[in-house]
Amino acid sequence: MNTQAPKIMLVAGEPSGDRLGASLMTAIRRRRPEISFLGVGGPLMGAEGLDSTVPIEDLAVMGLVEVLPRIPTLMRHIRNTADLARQTHPDVLVTIDAPGFNFRLARRLAGSGIPRIHYVAPSVWAWKPGRAKKIAPLFDHVMALLPFEPPYFEAVGLPTTFVGHPAVEDVQSGDADAFRAHHAIPPDVPVLVVLPGSRRSETDRLLPVFAETVRQVCADRPDLRIVIPTVDHVRDTVAREVEKWPGQPVIVTGEAARRDAFAAATASLAASGTVSVELAVAGVPTVIAYDVNKVTAMIAKRLVRTDHVSLVNILLKREAVPEYLLEKCKPALLVPAVQHLLNDPDARAEQRRAYHEALDLLKPARGLPSESAAGVVLDYLRPKEPA
Repeated sequence: MNTQAPKIMLVAGEPSGDRLGASLMTAIRRRRPEISFLGVGGPLMGAEGLDSTVPIEDLAVMGLVEVLPRIPTLMRHIRNTADLARQTHPDVLVTIDAPGFNFRLARRLAGSGIPRIHYVAPSVWAWKPGRAKKIAPLFDHVMALLPFEPPYFEAVGLPTTFVGHPAVEDVQSGDADAFRAHHAIPPDVPVLVVLPGSRRSETDRLLPVFAETVRQVCADRPDLRIVIPTVDHVRDTVAREVEKWPGQPVIVTGEAARRDAFAAATASLAASGTVSVELAVAGVPTVIAYDVNKVTAMIAKRLVRTDHVSLVNILLKREAVPEYLLEKCKPALLVPAVQHLLNDPDARAEQRRAYHEALDLLKPARGLPSESAAGVVLDYLRPKEPA
């Protein structure tokens, strides 16, 4: 009789995946406390007991051109992670988002006998629906965050479960009063939260644009305070860039400080990404901005099949959250958009109403998203043997 405790290998490639992985680990352990974990993750998964074999910041790269100089490092990590999986033979492998890394890893593990589950369905609806057919041989199951995604993969024979979006689970409210008191921000002073991204390629490109936007907005609103929530691996870069910004900028890291900053915010200027959903949950009126290398942008324009990038806008099929992407990502357009939210309470209220409408669509049929995801993963484990 096999008495060895089951083990699950998790591979996350960026901060959003780290948060998903940590919640998944917690939900699994609630049902099967004897399970052990290995693989790749960040500090949140580390706090849940994962000893990551790769620094997560090595994998957090965005953009077709931006990734090129990192290819040798990424390929080495893929080989080493695949070797670890073959050596330890976990009961199941869960890859979390980061398709550039995880799809190659899954391909290397074809024929290994390890069940492969991918968490966060790739956005084939936004790029090319035909990609679903290419992805199908890589995995045994996909866990989707959006309710309209499963049919794209089920049509090509890949079992897919809508587990719900983690944003509707992470509803802990921040403490606005404590945050303002700690940073000496009076209750009546407006706060603009600025989020320039969690990847170095994002911060390098967006910080100069956001800097000029903040300068002009602060010239119009001298009382405005600027708060920049960030992550550890880009904190130093962000700190150097914002030290000369107006608005007495405050930099915070960590989940609790991030929630408190959102609670204290009047409005936000944010890079496109999963943070837009976090801001929706927190009810922070937001302007979304994003830019990439010109070559990447040219290729993306040919491939992208959706009119919006903000999940709220995608779900509602209208631009409830203003988006300024690529050539529109410039201070001349961002400044009036941010000013509008700061100055107009009705505009802020309208965006919050849109948030509620969109978030209702992201809830699973029952339970919490992490519990739904844990159920899918545990179904792939061997049945628990009697003592």
